[in-house]
Amino acid sequence: MPSASHMPPVSHWDDAPCGLLVSAADGAILYANATFRRWLGYEEDELAGAMRFPQLLPMGARVFHQTHFAPLLQMQGSVSEVQLDLLHRDGHRVPMLLNAQRRLRNGVQVDEIAVFMALDRKQYERELLHARRTAEAAAEGLRQAEARLIALNEALSQEHRRKDEFLATLAHELRNPLAPMTSVVETLRRKDYDDPHLVWARGMLDRQLRQMTHLVDDLLETSRISQGKIELRLETVELRAVLGAAAEAAQPAFDTAGQTLVVDAGTQPLLLRGDPVRLTQIVSNLLTNASKYTPSGGRIQLTLRKEGGDAVIEVRDNGIGIPPEQLDNIFSMFSQLTPAMERAPGGLGIGLALTRGLVELHGGRASAHSEGPGHGSQFTVRLPLPAEAIAPQPPPAPVPVADAAGTTALIVDDNVDAAESLAMALDFVGYSTRTAHSGGAALAALAAFQPRLALLDIGLPDFDGYELARRIRLLPGGAGILLIAATGWGQDADRQAALDAGFDLHMTKPVDFMQLHQAISTHLA
Repeated sequence: MPSASHMPPVSHWDDAPCGLLVSAADGAILYANATFRRWLGYEEDELAGAMRFPQLLPMGARVFHQTHFAPLLQMQGSVSEVQLDLLHRDGHRVPMLLNAQRRLRNGVQVDEIAVFMALDRKQYERELLHARRTAEAAAEGLRQAEARLIALNEALSQEHRRKDEFLATLAHELRNPLAPMTSVVETLRRKDYDDPHLVWARGMLDRQLRQMTHLVDDLLETSRISQGKIELRLETVELRAVLGAAAEAAQPAFDTAGQTLVVDAGTQPLLLRGDPVRLTQIVSNLLTNASKYTPSGGRIQLTLRKEGGDAVIEVRDNGIGIPPEQLDNIFSMFSQLTPAMERAPGGLGIGLALTRGLVELHGGRASAHSEGPGHGSQFTVRLPLPAEAIAPQPPPAPVPVADAAGTTALIVDDNVDAAESLAMALDFVGYSTRTAHSGGAALAALAAFQPRLALLDIGLPDFDGYELARRIRLLPGGAGILLIAATGWGQDADRQAALDAGFDLHMTKPVDFMQLHQAISTHLA
């Protein structure tokens, strides 16, 4: 056995942060530092010169030492990161991590073994394993959350599509009964009645029909704005004229409600680039909303002014006011004031949502203010003015409307009331009309009647209006007939489908009679 004279100076090894053991090639322990002895509970003389390294190993570790550890040292001169249990002096096992190297010291082979406590390592490994499992669980939770989010988004998209389909169908179903009523009112307008009761009844029917038509249009347009499908038709607009048109249209409703409308549009013109129809719609919706929530005898003030680089439109009323907690949601779709006064009709809650959408399309912003219930409301629209002044557009030259006398027209609609009432209205201004209530009957009428124009409904009992239009175009002389789709389906896709089927024009029910007459005159001129 090598003696201590074969050992290098080792005084500086005693307090090393790891256990250090030197043994002879046969396993006899030559040296163990204080750290190693402390970990295993031995005194110095109980190890050096008294024990062999394998004696510190339990049975299973001894077998591993004999079959793997010692042969590796013999063959390659080192062993790295081998985890073995060593026996404490009291008999309990202490997990250790060993690194060994065989060296030649003073002509004698010795094994130098560095020993590390594996308790901390196992703790770290457990923590790492726990952290890994936690991370994997979090990642799986994230994947599941993403999957749920995707499913939720898809469900919301489907709900959105179903809502749009429902609104389109609802608008179609509402427009069908509106169409014959509108035609009858147009006919009554052209009759010269002296009875004031009949004059009043005709005006009342006209106002209510226009209001119902306005509500149906709002339903579709709010949905179209949310999908980004509305495009503004920009031109130079004078805002005083917009306010004047909106106030004039709203005045009968204010008169009926016993309310006072005061308009202050200033004296200086305010010009901007905008869509005059949509801008008028914005002001009309604000006026309608103010009237709805203002009692009889109330006062509504409509003002226009320039403030900085903005045109400011303001509608102020002394009505029921808005609770503070509802101000943030007042422009939301289907929002309703609660509780509303019994004299204030609830409505559909879409007018303000549409207003905000149209304002934002113009690059502006809409806001509401109220001191609370019973203190009235104030709605403000700010529209950016151009940085440089723009010149007003000259008024369009009046377009002459041709005399309809002798113009033959075929009206095809499965709703008998709609077909007959429109025919009666056209007859009053000189058209010669016939009606049909199916596609087959329309083709038979065309052969006998040979009209210059045909107004076709899309939903027919045998085949739809698109197919009817395609068949008409294939008839002798069919290419020269003015084909107008008159239908309750009024979305962009419906207009495009009509044009693709061969229609010249698409008009949404209830058809504006003068707009129809003007369009016919223009195309047949």
